[in-house]
Amino acid sequence: MMTMASAPRLAAGAGLSHALAVTGLALAIFALLVLAAGPIGWRGGLWHYRIGLLTLMPAAGCLGVGALALSAAGLLAGLRARGRRDLTIALLGMLIGGGVSYFPWHWSNQRGAFPQVNDVTTDFTDPPSLAFSEASRKAEEGNSTAYEAYRFAGVQQRAYPDIVPARLALPPVSAFDKAVALVRARGWAIVAVDRSAGVIDAYDRSFWFGFTDDIAIRVAPDGEGSRVDMRSSARQGRGDFGVNARRVRAFLGALKSR
Repeated sequence: MMTMASAPRLAAGAGLSHALAVTGLALAIFALLVLAAGPIGWRGGLWHYRIGLLTLMPAAGCLGVGALALSAAGLLAGLRARGRRDLTIALLGMLIGGGVSYFPWHWSNQRGAFPQVNDVTTDFTDPPSLAFSEASRKAEEGNSTAYEAYRFAGVQQRAYPDIVPARLALPPVSAFDKAVALVRARGWAIVAVDRSAGVIDAYDRSFWFGFTDDIAIRVAPDGEGSRVDMRSSARQGRGDFGVNARRVRAFLGALKSR
């Protein structure tokens, strides 16, 4: 049976748990908005992507950790006060705060895990041309379309020695048609398809920040078959977290398996 002394204590505990849970959830939502502001501002032309990656994302991570701590405290206080509503609010705050703080932590851990190569090609001496993206890169103040072999060739050969041209036992026209079909299946935006030259120009964008990678594919005769060369290059930044290498490897592997 509840004593008269315990009733005020439960009421005080309920008030504390509610304040902690609500504050934690509010901070978690604010952290989520700060995290989302990075890519939204970059896509909308409000600021450079470095503001989102190097300022807003770390700030959102710190806010998320704070929200997680407050929500956890609200959860413990709610368990003592037996407030179901506050428990739900605290759990939601922990979920959002933990999710927001995970992204900056994961991005920071991945930064040094990949070689500094943002331009991957199967042909170091005569890489497929990215001239189609030159105007867009200049407008974005992005990377040059010229292939910098002195920077990337040696690093790529050490890091991704398996990335080589795909040689197919098909006439060039058939190989070209298969490559075009695979590009479309991948959902890449096609800029140009030149069957006579055996060239496909396209680009792909990342989900979160919308970073653009330009893709050039070249199909040429190779004896009685065909040789397919590919180049995938980031418009922005020095590193790419291995995205371009994975794209080239997956595309050529799928093309050979077809």
